[in-house]
Amino acid sequence: MGAIVEVKYFNSFVLKKTVNDSISNSDTIIWNGSYGIPFAKGGYPVTSSLLTDSVNNWAIEESRIRGGYNNTSTDYGAKAYLVEEEPKAVIRGNSLIYSGIFNSRTGINRTNVFSVAEEITKSADPANGTIQKLYAEDTNLVVFQEGKVSKALIDKDAIYSAEGGGTVTSSNLTIGVIQPFPGKFGISKNPESFARYGFNKYFSDKNNNVIMRLGSGLEEISRFGMIDYFRDELSSTSLIVGGWDIYNDQYVLSLQSNLNSSSSNENYSTLSFDEQVQGWTSFYDYRPDQMFSVSNNFYSVQLNSISVYEIFKHYSTSVNRGNFYGVDNRSSVTFVLNVNPVSSKTFKTIGYEGASGWQLSTLVSDGTGEGLNPQNSQWITSNDQSALVLSLVEGEYAFNSDTPPVAIPRANYNLAIGANPPGFATVNPPVSRYHAGFSLKENRYVANLINNSNASNGEILFGEEMSGVKGFYVTGVLATDLTTDPGGEKQLFSVMSDYIMNNGY
Repeated sequence: MGAIVEVKYFNSFVLKKTVNDSISNSDTIIWNGSYGIPFAKGGYPVTSSLLTDSVNNWAIEESRIRGGYNNTSTDYGAKAYLVEEEPKAVIRGNSLIYSGIFNSRTGINRTNVFSVAEEITKSADPANGTIQKLYAEDTNLVVFQEGKVSKALIDKDAIYSAEGGGTVTSSNLTIGVIQPFPGKFGISKNPESFARYGFNKYFSDKNNNVIMRLGSGLEEISRFGMIDYFRDELSSTSLIVGGWDIYNDQYVLSLQSNLNSSSSNENYSTLSFDEQVQGWTSFYDYRPDQMFSVSNNFYSVQLNSISVYEIFKHYSTSVNRGNFYGVDNRSSVTFVLNVNPVSSKTFKTIGYEGASGWQLSTLVSDGTGEGLNPQNSQWITSNDQSALVLSLVEGEYAFNSDTPPVAIPRANYNLAIGANPPGFATVNPPVSRYHAGFSLKENRYVANLINNSNASNGEILFGEEMSGVKGFYVTGVLATDLTTDPGGEKQLFSVMSDYIMNNGY
C-alpha cells in the first residue's frame, strides 16, 4: 500500500524508505533540516509515543540544492552494475591475479583496482597442485607449486618468430609465460622451508622426501650422505622451518613433528647444510619457529611458555656456547673407527687431538650374531663395549656394578683409613677401580679402553679383566663435560685408536 505525503512544493522533496522497516526503542531518529523528516505509517511525523510500535519508517528528503524551488535538482545518477553468469566465489589455487599499478613517486595507488576488462590473471598447470610460494627475483617471478617450480617473466614477454627464433621485447604484459624448471620437484605444502642466499634458493619437497636447491637448475642436496635420513624423517614431519645462517654461511633446516609450544617434549631435528663442503655438517639442540639473518647476525624466534615470541641471537658471546633459549646443551661428536673393515681387531686405546674438556660417553663395537633364541625365535646379538672414559687428565675412578656402568669420582668417597690404599674408599659392595681419565701425551689426550662386556662363548677373561674392545669397527661418542670450562670453546680435530689384528677370527 502506497504512502500519501503532503508537501509544500511538489518537486522539492523525495519520499524515501529507510533501511530499517520498523522503529523500535533502540532506534535514534535525527532530523537536522537537510536529511529529512521521518514519517511513520500514514504520513504522520514519528513521535515518542509511536516508537514503541512496530511501524514502517519513512523519511522526506530534499531533492533540490538548498531546498530552493528553482534550484538545481539532484537524483541518484547512473548505477554501474554487472551481470555475472557465475556470481559465486571460486578459489583457484593454481592462478595468479594482479591489481592496478602503485607508484609512490607520482602518488598513484591502484592496488585496490581489479579491472575485469583486462587480462589480470595467469594460471599455472593445475596438475602440479596449488601455488604455495612466490619469490620475485629481478625481472622474474619464481613460482613454487606443490609438484613443480616455474619461472614467469615480469613486464615482458617472449615472442617467437615463424621460423622459431626467439626474441625478448617489452610489452604491457604484467606476468608473462610461465616456464617450468626441468625436474618433477615442488615445495609440497611447506613454504616455511624456503630460504635464499645470493643466487641459490633452498626448500623441501616432502612429497618426494628430498631437500632441494634452486640455482641455475634444480638439484637434490639431500643426496649428499643423507638420503636415508630424510626419507625416514620427512614422511613423519608436520612443520619444516628453513632459514639462512649468514654468520656461518649455512642453510639451517628444522624438521618438527609436534607443534606444541614446549620444546622439551617435542620431536624435532635441526641440522645445517654447508656449501663449502657440499654436505650436512651438524645437528643442533634448538627448535625454532622462525629463522632469519640481519646485518651478519643469525636470529631465531621461539614461542616461550607464556605464549610470547622471543628473539634469540646465535653465536653471541654473552651466553655460554651450546645455550639455546636459556637451556645449556652439551656438544657431542659421533665417530666411527673402521680401518681394515674386513678383519677383526681389538681396539686397545682411544685418543684425540684438541682442547681439554672432552669425554668418551660410549664406545661400542659392531653387533655379533649368535643365533636364534629358541624361546622367542628372535636373533641374539651382542656388542663389545668399553667402560666410561672421563675427560679429566688424571685421577683414579671407581665403577659400580650398574649397567651401563657409572663412574664415581674418587673425591665423592669418604677416604678410608686402614688396610685399603690411601685415597680409596671402603664401600659395600666393593667396586672396581680404574685409571679412567685421559692423559696428555705429546699434545694428545689418550686413555686405555677397559672392556665392560658380558662374557661371550669361549672367552675366559672378560669385563674388568680384559683390555680393549673387539670387533670389525667401533662407534663412539665424544661429548663435552660439565666441569672443564663450562660454556667455553672446545675444539676437536681428530680421534684415533691403537689396535691389534685378531688372527684366526
